[in-house]
This record gives sequence, structure tokens and C-alpha cells, in this order.
Amino acid sequence: MKIGEALNWAEEKLKEAGIEESQIESEIFLEEELGLERAKIYLNFHKTIPLNLDSLKNKIIKRAKHIPLAYILGKTQFMGFDFLVDERVMIPRQETEILVEAVIKKYVDSPLIVDIGTGCGNIAIALAKSIPCFRIYATDISSEALELARENAKKNAVSKERISFLQGDLFKPLNDLNLFNKIDILVSNPPYIPSGEIENLPSEVLFEPRIAIDGEFDGLGFYRKIINESPLYLKNGGYLFLEIGFNQADEVKRLISKNSNFTKPDVVLDYMGIDRIIFTQKRDK
Repeated sequence: MKIGEALNWAEEKLKEAGIEESQIESEIFLEEELGLERAKIYLNFHKTIPLNLDSLKNKIIKRAKHIPLAYILGKTQFMGFDFLVDERVMIPRQETEILVEAVIKKYVDSPLIVDIGTGCGNIAIALAKSIPCFRIYATDISSEALELARENAKKNAVSKERISFLQGDLFKPLNDLNLFNKIDILVSNPPYIPSGEIENLPSEVLFEPRIAIDGEFDGLGFYRKIINESPLYLKNGGYLFLEIGFNQADEVKRLISKNSNFTKPDVVLDYMGIDRIIFTQKRDK
């Protein structure tokens, strides 16, 4: 089979399956299989493929079942860094880069940072690569997610001295570390999909770990916990950064405003002009 024929076959199969970006994804799969830059695929359009097509066919069949592209490839990019991903973790989203950028804009010199619900480690590792952090503690309830996060830290040359990955629910892994009133920046992209809405999500999302997307009955369960507990750990003037879901800004701001430990919350918009990040500071007392 010629390269052009393989590309057309892959695109047609994905289009039939309802994959919106069937052409781009077909190019990505062929690029992976041939080790060619995408432009060179078209320069070699009429050349015969010098390899067995079984691997390409298997990938296309998986994608036609709406298994996420990143899981099939086993990798994705976040903030320009490469991350390994698989079914153990939620796939990093582009919107979450706004969360990291917001933290970078506000960081203090050599901050002590905590990332709650780190998943594949993308937020913690991107921060470690972008600013001179004193230390980062990244927690997650899933031991499997933390295994992958440690692999990603190694892949991105971030040492154990810079990030400590700790297993446990939310703040519990911090309790033996004497971090009360010491954290400069606390950041989290918690699960925020209401439990009753999960089955209506796009089929690709349903392949991701439910624990990483289920925000309890109203989608706000983890925000309540984080907002209530974080003042114990943040130093005076320390920042709390939270990514939020669609139409959650008012409720999350209300939760923060009810807590006298925090200043009036601010909002950062995403690329579509939607409220995406909320941040506040612990009041000086």
C-alpha cells in the first residue's frame, strides 16, 4: 500500500466513526508509524509503505471506538513538555495550561507549592520546569496515577528533591510533614463534573478514570473540601488557585467569600472567554 492510500483509508475509517478531526488524526498516526514529519508524508505520498500495516490498522480501529488519541499514542503535550498518559490518569487539557500560567504570574521567590490531585503530574512538573520552586508536594489518592507521575518527572528531568509525590486523599498526605501555615501556593484542578451528568459526557471522556472527573452530586464537592481545609496549610498571603468547570464560577466564588480566611476571589478566562480559573489569597491576620 502507498502512503497516500494508507492515509486515505485511515481518514475514511475515522470519518465513518464520527471522529471530527479525522484528517489530522490520520496524519498523526501515520507520522508515528513512519517516523516522518507530517509535511514529508505528502512529499512521499506515492511511495510504498516500507512496513507492516497491522500496527497502524490496530490504532485506527481503537480510535474508531472513540478511545482517546492520547491513550492510543501513550503520550501528550502540556505547556510544551512531553507527558506519558494512559488509562490510569485523566488526559491533561489545554485549558489547564491557563492554571499554570496564572500561578507563574503570581509566584513568590522560591515558593513552596502543593498540587492537590496531581494525576499524571502535569501541573506540578510544568511548574517545576518553569519557575525556581523551593519544593513541590503533589498528592493524589490513586497510587497508579502517582506511578505515572513519577515516570513523567523522570522523563522531564525533575528530581525527587524538587517534587515529592504523596499518596492520599487531598491534604491527608501533608499532615505528617509539618506544613501548617507554610505553603506559598496551593493549586488544584479537582474533579468537577456532577455525578449525574457523567454518563452524558462525550464517549472519549468516559474512558478516563471516573475518580478524576466525578465532582460528587453537584460538581462542587472537592471545592468545598479544598476551600475549607486550605487555610490550615497556606501561610498568610499565600495563594489558592483552582480550575473550575463551565458555569461554576459564581458558586465557587460564593464558597470562597463565605470563608473569612480569604480575600475577594479573582477570575481568569480561558481561550474561549469562559471563566476557568479562580484564585484568592489567605488574609494576613
